[in-house]
Amino acid sequence: MTDRPHLLYVAWGFPPCRGGGVYRALATANRFAALGWKVTVLTADRDTFFRFTGADLTLEERVDPSVEVVRVPFEWPILEADLRKWSKRRAQNPKLWSKWRTKQDQIPFPETGYGPWRSVIEKAAERIHKAHKVDLTVATANPHVAFTAAYHLHKKFQVPYVMDYRDAWLLDVFTGDRLHEPNSRAAKWEKKLVESAREVWFVNDPIKEWHEKLYPAHASKMHTVANGFDPDLVPDTADRGAVTDRPLVFGYVGTVSPKVPLTEFVEGWKLAKEQSEELAGAKAKIHGYLGYYAQPRADMLATINSASEAGVSYEGPVGKAEIAKAYDEFDVQLLMLGKGRYVTSGKVFEYLATGLPVVSVHDPENAASDVLRGHPLWFPVSDVTPEAIAAALIEAAHAARTADEGIRAKAREFGASYRRDLQLDPRIESLAASVKGVAA
Repeated sequence: MTDRPHLLYVAWGFPPCRGGGVYRALATANRFAALGWKVTVLTADRDTFFRFTGADLTLEERVDPSVEVVRVPFEWPILEADLRKWSKRRAQNPKLWSKWRTKQDQIPFPETGYGPWRSVIEKAAERIHKAHKVDLTVATANPHVAFTAAYHLHKKFQVPYVMDYRDAWLLDVFTGDRLHEPNSRAAKWEKKLVESAREVWFVNDPIKEWHEKLYPAHASKMHTVANGFDPDLVPDTADRGAVTDRPLVFGYVGTVSPKVPLTEFVEGWKLAKEQSEELAGAKAKIHGYLGYYAQPRADMLATINSASEAGVSYEGPVGKAEIAKAYDEFDVQLLMLGKGRYVTSGKVFEYLATGLPVVSVHDPENAASDVLRGHPLWFPVSDVTPEAIAAALIEAAHAARTADEGIRAKAREFGASYRRDLQLDPRIESLAASVKGVAA
């Protein structure tokens, strides 16, 4: 037997899942383990990620060996592409079947595609608890159905839990609109979940503040736990010096969602190259996924290819463990995000770790601007137009060629404060002190 506190960490997406939120999930589980907790992760089976989201096998190698990963089945029939597995009813009328399936999904829990997983993870969580008493559950969303396993253990066995939001449930982080009405099942579920939670985590202050206004009686349990960067996965942060003898390389790493102003960037890039000699021969390399699935979106790929003669190229996905190599050839980083006051992106912290110039190709009101403000080599656009983007690219190119050692050192120092462990540790230490049987 062990006297270590036992954490159950519930995450639909965990390595080898390649989705953006998986990095936070991996780091959180590993950090609890590093700080002396027995950690059990409850997640979907590996086949789910190979079939639907794409898989990054290098991430599995990063899971702390002491972490036990319990995988349970997850069915996603609406995304089943194998016609041989379709029912006769679905084959005869796919649209009608899809409407029926959506309604069925939401019977156990109000989340299309994920609702039926509720019973699976509640039963699994109970089995885990009975085998080895769980002292604390942390459930990360989305999907929000992950919270149900934590709530189930709390109601049945009084296990305290933390809700960890990577985005938001009721709030559209891009538009700022409310997604679900106050009387909706989703709103009622969130209300009771927040009421019973020990803590509720958000990735940035704007999202936290929105929820504090929604649930003022529970504001004290809400905390910002920013993503931060993982020191073992970022590139060499040693000073590279100014680039004076070769063409510059601009780079982007991450998922290019439909919200990203890709077309505006491409047009801005072309303008910048026409207007500045410091961009002569420069390249813009896009690493990652085009869209949310393994197959690149054709329209995005066409947009990038339309600027191939101007040096823009799509480099394909890059494993998390190989990201450092991709960064090593960058002179300037491109932070391209969809518009939204509540949008930060975990990528911004990784960018900060390098100390390299950052061009923000996103709306100035994005929450990412709050993180970057004060960085000496940050070049935000005044608005998301080709002209404004071109101006920021030109400024960044000049800085890459002229910034002195002092400025580059300040940039690296600024980024160092966003190490992921520095974001997680205060909350983990506080939780350890509050969990029964754990020394303060």
